[in-house]
Parts: sequence; structure tokens; C-alpha cells
Amino acid sequence: MKTPSILFATLSPLALLASCGNAYSTDGGETASTPSPTTAGEFDGDFAITEHGEFNEPWASAFIPGTSMLFITEKPGTAKIYDTNADRLITVSGLPEVDYGGQGGLGDVAFLPSESAGTVGTRTIYLSWAEAGEGDTRGAVVGRGQLNCANATTCSVSNLDVIWRQAPKVTGRGHYSHRIVFSPDERYMFVSSGERQKQDPAQNTENTLGTIVRLNLDGTAAAGNPFADQGSPTDQIWTYGNRNILSLDFDSAGRLWEIEHGPAGGDELNLVQRGANYGWPTRSNGDNYDGSDIPDHTPDDGFTKPVISWTPVIAPGNMVFYDGDLFEGMDGDLIVAGLKTQALIRIAFDGEQAREVARYDMGNRIRQVVYGPDGALWVLEDGEGGRLLELRPS
Repeated sequence: MKTPSILFATLSPLALLASCGNAYSTDGGETASTPSPTTAGEFDGDFAITEHGEFNEPWASAFIPGTSMLFITEKPGTAKIYDTNADRLITVSGLPEVDYGGQGGLGDVAFLPSESAGTVGTRTIYLSWAEAGEGDTRGAVVGRGQLNCANATTCSVSNLDVIWRQAPKVTGRGHYSHRIVFSPDERYMFVSSGERQKQDPAQNTENTLGTIVRLNLDGTAAAGNPFADQGSPTDQIWTYGNRNILSLDFDSAGRLWEIEHGPAGGDELNLVQRGANYGWPTRSNGDNYDGSDIPDHTPDDGFTKPVISWTPVIAPGNMVFYDGDLFEGMDGDLIVAGLKTQALIRIAFDGEQAREVARYDMGNRIRQVVYGPDGALWVLEDGEGGRLLELRPS
């Protein structure tokens, strides 16, 4: 692990407040979206950045509740815990066998916020990963187990059981999505299920490809889902017509939001609504990679419209609603990790409306951003040797 060093952002606030993508209102009409000027006393985009080592294709991270320990998954199937207070790295054992390749491997990690009492000890842990099936097929799964940290140097996952599987398993190694979030009351687990680059299944509710599913914490279909009377796996579905959802998070008002990759253009920020159909692949504000047209959303197309749509794409990694006071004026804003943009993207909200207000250039593809117990941002770069960066106001 590299010795931490302090780096300071060299771009001016004006350069960091880069131009936004196009924002689309909920009725499908295009509206211009431009950055807001920085007001007095508000964070101006100058970060003090400290490096805390490199990781092997890091994919997701989450602070273990009630601790300073950041759990980091690595796509090839490994995981580590970085103790942000003690500046030490802990290797995790007991991880599942994953189908590594393309966009597949070890994916998300999630903990129940209510399990925050005492030392790290034992916590319930939820992990997602790509699992091999028969022949050349594979699919995303979610497992639940126990994270045990007996001492300061070792942690292990035990009793890890698969509680949910994407249905069906298909060929290819793309668009697993497999992000996990719990409802604020911790009664339900929402999991994003990508359409695996197969497109048409996203409009077919007899499978869970291209959907968000709403589950009980044991992975069973939750009561009250919109298609609860139609049998498994349809009874799991909360939304459909999605493409490749790379993040889910609740805002302070209890609304669930998701962000997903479009094709060539048309990345989307969506308000997640019960039973909603978001249109993929029938409608998109982007085009197919071969240049062929996909009809754009229109007010009368019958589909739920994105709250923001980006062309050119931002290629989001994840997103998090910031709930802290370390960065002046940022509380309640959404911070998005940008892969293609190599930036952190900041989005402000007015109820169910949203607009991009800033981009903070990071100089590398950003896979993941979370905030720590004291409000600092912790960022993971994408790919082999992706660095863990601690961001504070300069």
C-alpha cells in the first residue's frame, strides 16, 4: 500500500463547473440545464486528495455500519477492508466463486445500517456477483452471510447463501447491474437486474432481465409488488424497461432513484416508481451502437421518462446522496461517479426535479464514490491499480 500523499486540485472552480448534459422534464420535453454559479460559503470544487493504495479492478465499496472500515470488492473475486482510522488493509476470506470476465465478477456489497452497535464483530453482509450456469450461460446473484472480524488483521465471510438469482441465465458477460439497496425502514431490498445486452426481455415481465426487483431481506418476493399475483419471477418485479442500472439510492424524503447506462447516448437518471415501464429498448434518448435509430421518448409514448438524460453519455459508476456537512452546501445533493467523464458529477434537486450543477474533474475513470462517517468522500478509480482516494475540502 502506498504511503498517503496530499494532492490538491489544480483546476479553477470555473473549470470544475463544467457544462452539463441535457436535462429532460418528466413530460419528455427537453430543457436546457446549466451549472449554477457557486454561492458565497458553498464548496467551490477544490479538493484536498489523499491516496490510500491501489486495488485490483475495484467495483463497489461500503462502510461497515458503526465503524471506520471501508469494505471494497474487486471484480476478479477478491475483497479487502481498509480501516480509515488505523490506515491498515485487511484481506477478506470466504468469498464466493465468481464468473469473472467482461462486466462480470464480484459486484456490490451492502450492510444493514441498523447493525451499527459496538465493534465490527459480526455483521450481516449482502454481496452480488456473476454466477456461471449450464453451458455458456451466466447471471447475477445476491448472497447473504455473516462478516466476522475476529481481530485487527483478518475478516471472513461465513454462511453465505444465494438468496436471489437473475432469471433466466443467458449467454454473454455484460449488463449484470446487480446493485443492492435497502429501504429506509429496512423491510425491503431492491436489486437492479440488467437486461444482459439482450434488449427485448426488458419489455417482457415473465423474466427479471431489465428490471428492478423488490424483495424481502431473505430474497423472496415482497408483498405488494405490482405483479404479485402472476407467479415467480414476475412477482419480484418493481419496475421494468430498464437497461443497465449501475446504482440505486434513496433520498432524504424516502424516494428511490436509479441511474443507468444508455446505448450511444441517453444515460438516464430515473425516479423509481412502482410498476413503471422506462421504455428500453422501444424508446431511448440514445441510438444503437451501430448507428441505427431508437425513437426518442415523447410525451405520449406511454413510458416513464427520465428526469435527466445525458448525451454525450457520462457512463455512471455509482451514485450516492450526500448526507453530511463537511462540504458546504452539498447536503442532499447526488454525487455520481463518472467513468467516461472521469469526473464526479453533482446533481441538485427540487422535489422530483433534478439538474446537474457541477462536474469535478478527477483525471481518471471513477467507479465508486461513498461518504464516510465524518462526511469525507471516498472515491475508487476504475480498473487494474484503481486508487482509493480520500477527498476533503482544501
